[in-house]
Amino acid sequence: MASTSFNIPFVPSNPDSWGPPADDGSDDANPNSPTAKFAGLPFAPFGRSDRLGRAADFTSSYHAHQQRQRDRRRLGRDGEGANVEFQYRVDAEEDKTFQLVDTAKAQTRRFVAPARKRQQMNRLRQLNVRQKREAANAGPTTYKSIPQRTRWNRPSGRGGRGRGGRGGRGGRGGRFGRGGWRDRIDRQASVSVRPDWQRIDEFDLPKISKHVTDTSTPAEEQDLLWCGFLDGYNDVFDRVSTRAPVPLKRAENKEFYPVTTMDDPVIEKLAIDGVGNVFATDAILAHLMTCPRSIYPWDIVVQKLPGGALFFDKRDASQFDYLTVNETANQPPRKEDDDPEGINAPERLSLEATMINQNFSQQILKSAKTRKNFDLPNPFFDEDDDEGMEPASAAYRYRRFDLGDDIQLVCRTELHGITKKKVTTTASAKDDEEQYMTAFALNEFDSSKTHLGINWRDKIDSQRGAVLANELKNNSFKLAKWTAQSILSGASQMKIGFVSRTTPKDPYNHVVLATQFYRPKDFAAQITLSEGAMWGMIRMLVGIFKDRPAGKYVIMRDPNKSIMRVYGVPPDTFEDEDDDEDEDEESEE
Repeated sequence: MASTSFNIPFVPSNPDSWGPPADDGSDDANPNSPTAKFAGLPFAPFGRSDRLGRAADFTSSYHAHQQRQRDRRRLGRDGEGANVEFQYRVDAEEDKTFQLVDTAKAQTRRFVAPARKRQQMNRLRQLNVRQKREAANAGPTTYKSIPQRTRWNRPSGRGGRGRGGRGGRGGRGGRFGRGGWRDRIDRQASVSVRPDWQRIDEFDLPKISKHVTDTSTPAEEQDLLWCGFLDGYNDVFDRVSTRAPVPLKRAENKEFYPVTTMDDPVIEKLAIDGVGNVFATDAILAHLMTCPRSIYPWDIVVQKLPGGALFFDKRDASQFDYLTVNETANQPPRKEDDDPEGINAPERLSLEATMINQNFSQQILKSAKTRKNFDLPNPFFDEDDDEGMEPASAAYRYRRFDLGDDIQLVCRTELHGITKKKVTTTASAKDDEEQYMTAFALNEFDSSKTHLGINWRDKIDSQRGAVLANELKNNSFKLAKWTAQSILSGASQMKIGFVSRTTPKDPYNHVVLATQFYRPKDFAAQITLSEGAMWGMIRMLVGIFKDRPAGKYVIMRDPNKSIMRVYGVPPDTFEDEDDDEDEDEESEE
């Protein structure tokens, strides 16, 4: 049996002290000697106060690692150059072939919109669903159709009606303060934009004044023709009050003619004679002059002939000639559940206001004994077609305005009557001077249905200024149009009547509660309507089409945004509507 060998470990002697000697005198030939056993191993100093960490940590972030490195440097540990033997060294050749493989599932970051943005997105989705549903179930609509309303119910508190929240005390601020989106009305466009229409320009109506450069008044105003007749004003209506109201009568035998520009035979003859290069009616011009105040959608057709003449026109099937009611109010009229017959719906109120305005303009005049006939008769009245009817008292005053820059504007204006005012001629004598006037009527339908409504019967005699101020807020666009029409026609006086329903539930019978005369230019200053800005708007619109080729264009307001757009349309656009109306008229005959 062979005996096992035993190697005696190398034990250096230290005759001077305990422990291994400084020079151990090791023998390199002995494998147990420290020199041979630990040769080539790195050595670093070690302190018991050092905190031991992980040998390798692949889960900690890079920023945490950098922070630990900064902490060590700040405490004076692990200084630069220390433990160099343990620091990792990258092999250049090995690094070229290194590829990092991430086996973890990739996490996609989902975009979370802010709360306000999410509400807007949800509302847009609801509108898109509703529009698709309406397009599938409903037929063609006009802007007079009952608008769809989106009601946002918001509890008290944050921006609501309660105390506190972002809206402050009473919830005045914030998104839902003072109504907000709760009474949002989504209207339909007055005309559908077709795919073959080309957008030419777009304007933000509140900032459209920045595009207006020339705000001077016309250099010259010239009367070209007078047509029709005018009756005298009845002074009895100056004494009308709530104690002695006058019932409004229906002018059933009077014929009114809201003829558009292209259908006017007088304008056609003036265009052939080359009297001007821009043609329009006072209603269309006044609408464009004051369009920054509009809320409801509308559209105007512009036709440019090969010779360069411009005609501002309206569609025959449009609702342009119907008056609006409380268009600029904080809470405009809408269809209510407690109104089954819809007498306070926007389209019914529009018809009612138009009827009141026409009847009032004729009732305040005297009989035919005071009539003043002009050089030419009414160009739209035909005795054969209008048997048993007579034209309403109106004088058509064709005027030409020199706007400069080779713009000669010919406009058909309208006057409604003649009034006599005392004018001082000498120190002791006064003579009656004939002055041309226009007449319009504001109507009250139901004060309880309007926001901060004022009952006219309680206030109009003692606080007429408060009633007018409330109407200026609720019908700013309509009053501005009437004022612009009066300035265009050269009227010296503008008569405004205050007409109310006999009872709030009766939309067919009305009474005149008060009347008031205003000078058009003074009234324009009172409602902050600048005459120079009005003419500047027309110059800007004419300049848009000046360099455009001959053809047909459409100016329209966005139904839900304060934006006005200009489109170029094919020449046969809207011709189908005219043909349909002609067929209807023939079938009725």
